Parts: sequence; C-alpha cells; structure tokens
Amino acid sequence: MSPASVLPEVAAVRIAEGERLRSVELPGLTLSVRSRPPARAGLPPALYVHGLGGSSLNWSALMPLLEDVVDSEAVDLPGFGDSPPPDDGDYSVTAHARAVIRYLDTAGRGPVHLFGNSLGGAVATRVAAVRPDLVRTLTLVSPALPELRVQRTAVPTGLLAVPGVAPLFTRITREWTAEQRVRGVMALCYGDPGRVTPEGFRNAVREMERRMRLPYFWDATARSARGLVNAYTLGGQHGLWRQAERVLAPTLLVYGGRDQLVGFRMARRAARAFRNSRLVTLPDAGHVAMMEYPETVALAFRELLAEATDSGDEGDTGGPGAKGARGPAADTGADEAVDGGTTAENVRG
Repeated sequence: MSPASVLPEVAAVRIAEGERLRSVELPGLTLSVRSRPPARAGLPPALYVHGLGGSSLNWSALMPLLEDVVDSEAVDLPGFGDSPPPDDGDYSVTAHARAVIRYLDTAGRGPVHLFGNSLGGAVATRVAAVRPDLVRTLTLVSPALPELRVQRTAVPTGLLAVPGVAPLFTRITREWTAEQRVRGVMALCYGDPGRVTPEGFRNAVREMERRMRLPYFWDATARSARGLVNAYTLGGQHGLWRQAERVLAPTLLVYGGRDQLVGFRMARRAARAFRNSRLVTLPDAGHVAMMEYPETVALAFRELLAEATDSGDEGDTGGPGAKGARGPAADTGADEAVDGGTTAENVRG
C-alpha cells in the first residue's frame, strides 16, 4: 500500500490567487506541482525547489513577479508540502535530485531556469551538474553547500539529522502552539521577521497546523536533514562543491547578510566555485530572500536572463540546453552511498 493511500484527513494546502496545484505520478513517488499561467504562451519554463521544511508555497511571492519572462512551476519535494513520502523512504540529496530530474524528463519541460533555496539549492546544484541539458540558468538562494565552520544558530537544525532527536524534539515541543512554532521558524529564517504581514503570518500558521497533522512530517524533515549532512561528507566527483564546479549554466547566487542557517561568508566561495556566476548580496536578508525581498531577487534574475539571452544570441550553442549538449546520466542511489541594500557583481571562472 502506498503512503499516499493511508494519510489522515488534513486541511487542503493553500493555493495563492492565480496559482494551480496538481499531482504528478512518477515511478516510486508522487509530486505536487504548483504553477502560474504565464503572461503569454511560449515563454521558457522555470522550476523552483524549496528548502528543508518548506514547500512550493515558499516561491509564491516570486513567481508572479516573473510571469512575463518565464512559465513558472514550483515542486513540493517528496514528503513536503502536498507531496506524500517516497515509496522507498529515501530523502537523500541524490533522491531529491532524482525526483526533480524524473519530473523534468517526464514533463518534457527541460531545459528550465532552475531555482533552489537552501536544501533545494543543493538539490538544484546536483541536477545542474549531472544533467546540464535540463538547465538553462541556475538561481540559488542561500544554497546549503558544505561549510567547515557551521554557524551556532544552524546547529539545532543540523541536530535533527541525529537519529532519535526528531522524536525527542516532538515530545519536548508537544505543547507548543502553531503560532509559537511559526514565530520560531520566522525568527530563524527571516532577517527581519517584522517584514511578515499579518496575513502572511496567519497563512503560515494555517500551513503549520496542516503539516503537524501529517504523520510523516518530522520523519521527512529529519531524514532530509540527515541526507543533507551525509551529502556534506561526500568527496570526489560526488561532493557538492566539486559538482558546483561542473555546472555549465549561468548562475545567480543570492546570499543574505543576516542568514542564520547558511554562512554569509560562503558567498565568495560559491562565486569562485560556479564558473559563470553573478553574486547578489542582501545585507538585511535572512535565509529566504525570495520571500523577504522578492522584487530584488526578481530583478537580479531578469538581469541574469538578459545576459544569458544575449550570450545565446551571439551564437554560443555549446551551453546548457543546446541541442546535442546532453549531460551524463543522473546520480543513482549508489552515488549517495559513496554519495535592504544590495550588492551585485559578475564573477567568471
């Protein structure tokens, strides 16, 4: 019996005005995909991948700001948002990347403008590295790439990866209200939680209440955290920094100066690792700049898009998405076993 067939009754997931939500059946998993109709037909496709504990809702502020330049879809990773757990219980970075790749291959939407935040940034990096034919451009908001010195504020999140911690945390916080949980998440993820509107807070509380009724909520979060930690320990060609160096797509990197989960100091290293990158730093942003400063992120992406389009017009047909530019096969499960002010600048390797 599939996990999707034994779920309790929970409230419907929120759909913002103008959005659509549908389920896509794939081998071994079901993905929920959120979309907005583009301003006109024929626009290039974009796909957005959320972070740990998030969902496709995390992109609802950004997607309408880009509806005149891309055809937007945001995916709920397995076990998050409205997507049920994967049949095999695999929440590794490779498994999440495989889910994204399977969706793009099945939908025939590639190459896409690929966006990723936090865990989704690590997933998107792996997708872009192993399947360059599927990625036109790559936009990473506070990507969760390995750090030698993790910030103290990020330690509690990392501890979720330790077996037994998630059930313990669940017991300790049993009496917490949804409002208390949301305030804690916002204090951790936002540079200034005061920027959240009352309506935005109410929506977040309703979504938290919905998620807490799902029996697999903590398991999916803990296993994904464990998968991310495991990915940090990989070396060689499967290491995330090595894969960042293999990315061919023009890349936009967005880092927040008040990020408590991904070190702001990693921005420079990322700019050096991605061979054709554009770095945007937001001193007042936290971990989810696309939710805190969506207009700024949208503008930065438009500049990346314009630059990438100009390069394509000049006859560069060997880059991502070009016919005949198919990359290597996607990672398999075995790989994981071995497996505000703004500042912008272009950084080329």
